[in-house]
Amino acid sequence: MTSGAGYHYYSPMQNTGDINGRVADAPSGNWVYRVLPPTLWPYAQLARWDRPIGWQLLMWPCFWSVALAANASVALGHGSPGFVVICHLSLYFIGAVAMRGAGCTYNDLVDHEIDMSVARTRSRPLPSGRVTRLQAKVFIALQALVGLLVLLQFNWFAVVLGILSLGIVALYPFAKRFTDWPQFFLGLAFSWGALMGWAGLFGSLSLAPIVLYLAAILWTIGYDTIYAHQDKEDDELIGVRSTARLFGDQTRLWLVGLYGATLLLMLLSFALAGTSWLAYLGLAVAGGMFAYQIAVLDINDGAQCLALFKSNNRVGLIIFAGLFLSFLFLAP
Repeated sequence: MTSGAGYHYYSPMQNTGDINGRVADAPSGNWVYRVLPPTLWPYAQLARWDRPIGWQLLMWPCFWSVALAANASVALGHGSPGFVVICHLSLYFIGAVAMRGAGCTYNDLVDHEIDMSVARTRSRPLPSGRVTRLQAKVFIALQALVGLLVLLQFNWFAVVLGILSLGIVALYPFAKRFTDWPQFFLGLAFSWGALMGWAGLFGSLSLAPIVLYLAAILWTIGYDTIYAHQDKEDDELIGVRSTARLFGDQTRLWLVGLYGATLLLMLLSFALAGTSWLAYLGLAVAGGMFAYQIAVLDINDGAQCLALFKSNNRVGLIIFAGLFLSFLFLAP
């Protein structure tokens, strides 16, 4: 039923039966439902294992930073850290999955009431009643422990840097309540890997990873604005703020600025790190993919917004491929 204020009140039993334990906004044929027993499905859904785009977008700035640092190491004459690079990439993959899962579970705890009021999120484990708040908190602790074990494999500078990110992660779920720019806070959290990869290899920071971090923040604001257009009607009803609502019909123009600045900052970062032409080639391809997103975007087509949002996984992959091939090209 709907109240006079426009809030959608929801009974947990309303959605659980008709989707057979799935969630409404995730593919029902995902490996989670083929491999895991049904008792574990709610936890996989809390961690978004059935929607890998989240950890993928968290992972790419880490991968970029590792590859950028590897390029710089060779350019500075420190030798080729090939084995270390592969080990670090593996660790960041595990860390991205674990910490994205912990972050999503925490976000669902904070947004429990909001999720009950939004059509797309009502079938999630907490609002549907398939997981209790206590069970969700225990699950956060387990995932955070995995993340901590990964973090402790790096030098102490990287460990401290990683711990500092937790403050931003804790703040992000509340940002939509006090600012029209929650996507900026998401960018601060999701792009932290752009600092971590470099710090993990060098034990310090320099201008190149800082510029890369700024680029990744702008990229995140761009793609998450596209994503947020799916929920703008519900968000307006319940008072949730976003750049999608802020930009409105000017979203395409904002994306030109955000994605354009992303490319320029990455160009500067690559130059500071001494990458080869292959990194710039990957960046040029990514620029073409950005242009396509902007050209075809229909902010009133939720399905298309989701598809364009997900296409940023390929953008991240292309940029990483250019950086990694550049490292192999430069390595002795």
